[in-house]
Amino acid sequence: MKDYIISLFSKVKQWLQSLSFRTGVIVLLCCIPFYILSFAQMLLPISVTAKGVLWTILFGLAKTFQYGGLTILGVEGYKRLKAKFKKKREPDATE
Repeated sequence: MKDYIISLFSKVKQWLQSLSFRTGVIVLLCCIPFYILSFAQMLLPISVTAKGVLWTILFGLAKTFQYGGLTILGVEGYKRLKAKFKKKREPDATE
Protein backbone atom coordinates (compact mmCIF):
# COMPACT_ATOMS: atom_id res chain seq x y z
CA MET A 1 0.00 0.00 0.00
CA LYS A 2 2.83 2.39 0.90
CA ASP A 3 4.56 1.73 -2.43
CA TYR A 4 1.30 2.42 -4.29
CA ILE A 5 0.85 5.80 -2.60
CA ILE A 6 4.47 6.79 -3.25
CA SER A 7 4.07 5.72 -6.88
CA LEU A 8 0.83 7.71 -7.20
CA PHE A 9 2.42 10.89 -5.77
CA SER A 10 5.37 10.44 -8.09
CA LYS A 11 3.09 10.13 -11.13
CA VAL A 12 1.06 13.21 -10.13
CA LYS A 13 4.24 15.24 -9.56
CA GLN A 14 5.64 14.11 -12.91
CA TRP A 15 2.38 15.08 -14.67
CA LEU A 16 2.33 18.51 -13.01
CA GLN A 17 5.93 19.15 -14.03
CA SER A 18 5.09 18.32 -17.63
CA LEU A 19 2.71 21.30 -17.82
CA SER A 20 3.89 24.59 -19.35
CA PHE A 21 5.46 27.60 -17.64
CA ARG A 22 2.40 29.69 -18.44
CA THR A 23 0.10 27.16 -16.80
CA GLY A 24 2.30 27.21 -13.70
CA VAL A 25 2.11 30.98 -13.46
CA ILE A 26 -1.68 30.95 -13.87
CA VAL A 27 -2.10 28.28 -11.18
CA LEU A 28 0.27 30.17 -8.89
CA LEU A 29 -1.69 33.40 -9.38
CA CYS A 30 -4.94 31.59 -8.54
CA CYS A 31 -3.78 31.32 -4.93
CA ILE A 32 -4.05 35.11 -4.43
CA PRO A 33 -7.89 35.33 -4.54
CA PHE A 34 -8.18 32.37 -2.17
CA TYR A 35 -5.83 34.00 0.34
CA ILE A 36 -7.89 37.19 0.14
CA LEU A 37 -11.18 35.31 0.49
CA SER A 38 -9.90 33.23 3.40
CA PHE A 39 -9.40 36.35 5.48
CA ALA A 40 -12.17 38.54 4.00
CA GLN A 41 -14.82 35.99 5.01
CA MET A 42 -14.12 36.93 8.63
CA LEU A 43 -16.16 40.08 7.99
CA LEU A 44 -19.30 38.08 7.13
CA PRO A 45 -22.09 38.05 9.73
CA ILE A 46 -22.07 34.27 10.22
CA SER A 47 -21.27 31.97 13.12
CA VAL A 48 -17.73 31.41 14.33
CA THR A 49 -17.97 27.74 13.38
CA ALA A 50 -18.92 28.59 9.80
CA LYS A 51 -16.09 31.12 9.64
CA GLY A 52 -13.64 28.48 10.82
CA VAL A 53 -14.84 25.98 8.24
CA LEU A 54 -14.73 28.58 5.45
CA TRP A 55 -11.26 29.71 6.49
CA THR A 56 -9.97 26.13 6.53
CA ILE A 57 -11.37 25.37 3.08
CA LEU A 58 -10.29 28.65 1.45
CA PHE A 59 -6.84 28.68 3.04
CA GLY A 60 -6.37 25.05 2.03
CA LEU A 61 -7.29 25.87 -1.56
CA ALA A 62 -4.84 28.79 -1.53
CA LYS A 63 -2.04 26.53 -0.33
CA THR A 64 -3.00 23.85 -2.86
CA PHE A 65 -2.79 26.34 -5.73
CA GLN A 66 0.45 27.75 -4.36
CA TYR A 67 2.24 24.43 -4.09
CA GLY A 68 0.68 23.14 -7.31
CA GLY A 69 1.93 26.20 -9.18
CA LEU A 70 5.39 25.86 -7.70
CA THR A 71 5.46 22.18 -8.64
CA ILE A 72 4.48 23.00 -12.21
CA LEU A 73 7.11 25.74 -12.44
CA GLY A 74 9.89 23.75 -10.88
CA VAL A 75 13.22 25.26 -9.89
CA GLU A 76 14.07 26.63 -13.32
CA GLY A 77 10.63 28.14 -13.82
CA TYR A 78 10.78 29.75 -10.38
CA LYS A 79 14.15 31.30 -11.24
CA ARG A 80 12.74 32.51 -14.56
CA LEU A 81 9.72 34.09 -12.87
CA LYS A 82 11.89 35.68 -10.18
CA ALA A 83 14.18 37.15 -12.85
CA LYS A 84 11.20 38.70 -14.65
CA PHE A 85 10.01 40.43 -11.47
CA LYS A 86 13.53 41.54 -10.61
CA LYS A 87 14.02 43.02 -14.10
CA LYS A 88 10.84 45.12 -13.75
CA ARG A 89 11.93 46.57 -10.40
CA GLU A 90 15.42 47.65 -11.45
CA PRO A 91 15.58 51.22 -12.81
CA ASP A 92 17.20 51.83 -16.18
CA ALA A 93 20.87 52.78 -16.21
CA THR A 94 20.07 55.83 -18.39
CA GLU A 95 18.03 57.54 -15.67
